[in-house]
Formats: sequence, C-alpha cells, structure tokens
Amino acid sequence: MTQVVLFAIDICAVALLVFGLYFPRHRRRDLVVAYLGVNIGVLAVASALSASNVGAGVGLGMALFGVLSIIRLRSTELDQHEVAYYFSALALGLLGALGTRSVWLNGGLMALIVAVMFLGDHRRVFRHYRHQVLVLDSALTDHVALVAHLEQLLNARVHVATAQRVDLVNETTVVDVRYSVARRTPAATPGSPAPAGARR
Repeated sequence: MTQVVLFAIDICAVALLVFGLYFPRHRRRDLVVAYLGVNIGVLAVASALSASNVGAGVGLGMALFGVLSIIRLRSTELDQHEVAYYFSALALGLLGALGTRSVWLNGGLMALIVAVMFLGDHRRVFRHYRHQVLVLDSALTDHVALVAHLEQLLNARVHVATAQRVDLVNETTVVDVRYSVARRTPAATPGSPAPAGARR
C-alpha cells in the first residue's frame, strides 16, 4: 500500500513539474514527452530492482547512467534549466520507487524538488539578466572597447564579455555576453519637464 501511495505522489509531482512549471514557462513540447518518459521509466526500473536481489546502488547507478547518456547523446541543444528538469524528473522517479518506512519523508522530498524548481526557474528571479551570443560587424581586439561597444549597443550593463572569435579579414567579432538590462521607468508625458542631466 505504501508503494502505491508513493507511485501516486510521484505521478502528481511529475505532472505538476511538467505541466504546471516547465511547459507554461518554456513551451517545448518535445521535452514534455522526455521528462515524463524519464520519470516513469526510472520509476518502473527502480521499483523492479528494489523488489529483486539487485542492490539499490546498482539500480541508481544504472538510472543515472541512462539519463546522462540521453543528455550526452542528444541531437538538439539543451539549456541548463532543461537539464535541471531532467534530473528533477529522475529524482522524483527514484523517490517514488525506493520504499522507506515513512511515506511523508519521500513525499516531502518530492515536494521540496518541485518547490525548488518553482522558485529557481521563476521569471522574477534575476529577470533583468540576459545571455546572448552576438556577431558584431567590427573586429574588436581590445576588451575595454568591446565592453563599451556592447553596453552602447545593448543599452545595458555588461557583466561578462568573452570574445569567441575575432575575424580581422571580414571584420567581425563573435562574443558571448552576459548583461543586465536597466529597469524600465514610466515614459514621460508630453510637456513634462525632463530629468536633470537628460539629453534632448
């Protein structure tokens, strides 16, 4: 009976993780199937291994190896938050399969995983920070000039700028930039006085 309750909690948790958090925020339908498949697959395999003579450590190692192989051999690029959802779905499946004396312990750990993903992947957490790979139409070899050019181009504060390639022949620069945009201020109404120091 305890195992059935854990199965039900796992299904509810992964449904909340995928349909309540991931898909409304990121809208990748293909990964919805992947997360559900990883969770249910790990749940089934770990449950079968826990009921046999094979140790739980072997089952955990096999599950981790399988998920790492999927992520390693993927054909499409995954962002870091999508990898985090992979491991969350994996952890939920393991917690649902590994029986313990307390259902509340496993259920609480599942709730903790979902809560951490809810907060860590929330749009309001570091919402002013951005990350882009840009191709500039000029060859900039000086780092200070590169940062100044990016700040003027993006109208933002550049925190990290890494030049990945500088083409002196075609005069292009490929740069990986991490920056934060300024908070938007209400637009001034016509006829209102301009702030001190503002250009007209």
